[in-house]
Amino acid sequence: MDKRKVKVAVISDVHLGTYGCHAEELNRYLKTINPEILIINGDFIDIWQLSKFYFPDSHWRVIKRIIKMMMSGTQVYYLTGNHDELLRKFSGAQLDNFHLEDKLVLELDGKTCWFFHGDVFDVTMRHSKWLAKIGGAGYDLLVLINRLVNLCLQKMGRQKISLSKKVKDSVKAAVKHINDFENTATEIAATHKYDYVVCGHIHEPVMKTCQTKQGNVVYLNSGDWIENLTALEYADGAWKLMFYNDLALNKDADMEINMNEYSIDIIEMQATFIRHRRAG
Repeated sequence: MDKRKVKVAVISDVHLGTYGCHAEELNRYLKTINPEILIINGDFIDIWQLSKFYFPDSHWRVIKRIIKMMMSGTQVYYLTGNHDELLRKFSGAQLDNFHLEDKLVLELDGKTCWFFHGDVFDVTMRHSKWLAKIGGAGYDLLVLINRLVNLCLQKMGRQKISLSKKVKDSVKAAVKHINDFENTATEIAATHKYDYVVCGHIHEPVMKTCQTKQGNVVYLNSGDWIENLTALEYADGAWKLMFYNDLALNKDADMEINMNEYSIDIIEMQATFIRHRRAG
């Protein structure tokens, strides 16, 4: 398969370790691109849910895929989110092509891009984390119910639906929360003279230009790999929002996985650690 060369690819809210994660689809998507930079914009591993001991092989394969990309020259930036916030104590750590940060600013073709997860704007996360965790468990249950409903709809020859999206679209408070999130992000970005602000967190893929008192800012959200299955790509001087369902990838080609493709050369890994220790 010929891989698309992109300068930057952004994924967020993968939530590895949860039942709702579409790990197989994400791995299939990652196999189609060859990015110079891969930004994982928070909530990649759902540490909140790891107590369930649910971490199937398909989830491990995503991690191995990203390691392989990193070892092939891709710069991987892991930006922490609220579901993997335990990693924030290690922010600033670097190992060869892997970087762990809370936020990132990049210059792309003369324009400044600000990347961060976005949970810092979430009042619930700041003041009632236990409530947010209960909400997260409820969301996971809703995803499971949604899959059962869609399975029945498929057998009936009807189109799939997204219960969580219908809930968000119908609840005024949820709509207001999304609007407030976008407005806050763009206003702060404009204050710092950033041209783009790229977030995750709210599972709402979007790309639009927002007007603020201090100028226009392009707001981008990479969505998630729970219900939307979306990513952002930057190539040829422009951003594009990618939907997995529009890529028409061949699922049959992945039925049998060649595990040699995911094997990691131990000698090469040791050499990487040696280079890192010498550099430090």
